[in-house]
Parts: sequence; structure tokens; C-alpha cells
Amino acid sequence: MEQSVEALRAIPARMCAAWDRGDATGFYADFAEDAELVEFEGSILRGRAALVAANQQVFDTVMKGSRLVRGVVPFARVVAPGFGVVHHRAGILLPGETEPLSSRYVMQLLAAVWQHGRWEVVTLQNARVVSFEAMTVLDDLAAAA
Repeated sequence: MEQSVEALRAIPARMCAAWDRGDATGFYADFAEDAELVEFEGSILRGRAALVAANQQVFDTVMKGSRLVRGVVPFARVVAPGFGVVHHRAGILLPGETEPLSSRYVMQLLAAVWQHGRWEVVTLQNARVVSFEAMTVLDDLAAAA
């Protein structure tokens, strides 16, 4: 395998397939042993084992049976030899739904390094895709609390 953009772009598709199976080990299979995850609310998890444990609990409870849909990779690039980034967007579809709520669209920025003969994700930052209108409503709720 080579340090190609195509190999970087393929990582989110494997992550989505694992999510759809409820498989946290598969979801983080392309992650380095010392990978870090920054969640949308700001919490930070460190180490692939911690990521797998936390997400398997989520897959087994609140996200059980959910799927990632409408996944796109707006960009992926090799920034320098041995270092690449991937931007991924998807919607979270819960069981019984035909379309994800607009509040359940996420975007992710993955930073990957070339090691052990493949791209390994070292950092993933999750963020919710939120409209300005929704942000205003959230601000009003926070101000009233």
C-alpha cells in the first residue's frame, strides 16, 4: 500500500460500515494505539482501547441499531510525506427513521500518520453540523438557564 489520498478517503467508509454493525472495534480499526478523540461537546478520550470501550457502550445503548447515512468526504489530502487529513460528514439515522434529524449531522476531521505500512488515525475531532438558527435557539436556552 502507498501513502495515497485514495487510501485516506477509504477510512471513513470502513468506519461507517462498522458503525452500522454496532462494532466499536471495527470503527477504530484504522486508529493508532495512542489515538485521541475530541467529542462534539469537548470531552477528550485517549488510546484506542478507551475509544473502543466508550463507543461500544454507546452502540449497545443509545445508538443501538443506528446507522451513518449520507456520508461524504469533502476533502482528503496528503499534507506532507507521512501525514494526511480527511474531512468526513454524515447523518445519524436512528431505528425506524427514514431521514436523520438535521441536528444529527456530524462532521469529523481526521489526522492520520503513515506507520506500520498504512494510514493510522491519530486524532479525530467530532463536531455537530448546526445551523445559525439552531445555534440561536440553543443560546436562548442557555441564557434562560
